[in-house]
Amino acid sequence: MASLADLRQEYSAGGLSEDDAGRDPFALFRRWLDQAIAAGLPDPNAFTLATTTPDGWPSARAVLLKGLDERGFTFFTNYDSRKGRELEVNPRAALVFLWQAVERQVRVEGTVEVVSAAESDEYYTVRPLGSRLGAWASPQSVVIAGREVLEQQHAELTARYPDGNVPRPPHWGGYRVLPRVIEFWQGRRSRLHDRIRFTRGGDGWVRDRLAP
Repeated sequence: MASLADLRQEYSAGGLSEDDAGRDPFALFRRWLDQAIAAGLPDPNAFTLATTTPDGWPSARAVLLKGLDERGFTFFTNYDSRKGRELEVNPRAALVFLWQAVERQVRVEGTVEVVSAAESDEYYTVRPLGSRLGAWASPQSVVIAGREVLEQQHAELTARYPDGNVPRPPHWGGYRVLPRVIEFWQGRRSRLHDRIRFTRGGDGWVRDRLAP
């Protein structure tokens, strides 16, 4: 096994200047996301979502970004899942997008709101049939006796909705992260990375540079 201390990489793919960053973090994020997609990166819309338990323990998991506008970053899940229960008590979250192949990372911190039922319905209807059935079949984050529990539930639901017209479960829908901080990281040589941070200020954004 290779020594973990010897694993390292020199970053040299590019840089991030203030001129490149501009003044709109959403415009920069969209540009970076489009470039990650164009580069053929796997799951370019994947990010780590961090929440906290009521007594302060952090928890994190990978989820998929399914909506982006000037309000914030939207993802969908089971409201009764662990993350859903934690967000109900403490509606604050941190996100990390890592695009390793292009040596970029984006960090987001903000408050979280439940999206409208109409938004959840709109996204749910375009999901593959298996995913729509899975939203009913899986009591997410609950201890189950075995995989056969899920498979039996899925089979029963498939028989119940032979036409594929599966309604959205009331316990399933979207969350939107309303950012107060968005930080962009671009790898550079000698660990002198570029870090440009946008902080919400009034009706706009305050931009500054952080030491790496």
